[in-house]
Amino acid sequence: MKILVPVKRVVDYNVKIRVKPDGSGVDLANVKMSMNPFDEIAVEEAIRLKEKGVATEIVVVSIGPAQAAETLRTGLAMGADRGILVKTDETTEPLAVAKILKGVVEAEAPGLVILGKQAIDDDMGQTGQMLAALLGWAQGTFASKLTVEGETLAITREVDGGLQSIALKLPAIVTTDLRLNEPRYASLPNIMKAKKKPIDEKTPADFGVDVAPRLKVLKTVEPPARKAGVKVGSVADLVGKLKNEAGVI
Repeated sequence: MKILVPVKRVVDYNVKIRVKPDGSGVDLANVKMSMNPFDEIAVEEAIRLKEKGVATEIVVVSIGPAQAAETLRTGLAMGADRGILVKTDETTEPLAVAKILKGVVEAEAPGLVILGKQAIDDDMGQTGQMLAALLGWAQGTFASKLTVEGETLAITREVDGGLQSIALKLPAIVTTDLRLNEPRYASLPNIMKAKKKPIDEKTPADFGVDVAPRLKVLKTVEPPARKAGVKVGSVADLVGKLKNEAGVI
């Protein structure tokens, strides 16, 4: 079985985001970029399935600028077999991404697509669900456990009330939650090998997709600065401040 893993290039989670002075967006100049953490979990899960003999090939795909090839190389260094870069300098919204991925799925014919439940830059969490709808495939979102049993995929989902267990018929779409696994670090030999692994380049036009944004960002602002706290001498003082000053009790 072939597994397709979409990955996104985002601002590294350790970086403190800066807003441009004119409020037009986030300042990306000289900012460290990396693979979306949820997508790293997806790559790791695909590799584990290959190590168990369930998968025969892992293909990572990214949609973005030329620099997204670095993100693909990270996935290849972790253990993926080859990459596909759909090159575009436009900011792609979830629906456009899902349409492009639909074209990639139809071309590659994978038995399973695993992707992160959301990207840490926009937190939309829509692409996996949209892709499943466009393909007409079964979907298991927010997966914290995944087991392949023949042509059936057993998923444990994290939901508001706890955990939900479902069974899906392959082919299927799975989106990963934080507790699914712990991604591995790529070893130096694998990083060197990744440089020789193939990356095919495509464009959105190859899949007949218009990536022109449907949403317009009017303004980007930083959250308000957090006010300094105060120390209290006793529980009575704390209760008094909560009641008289904060008005929360």
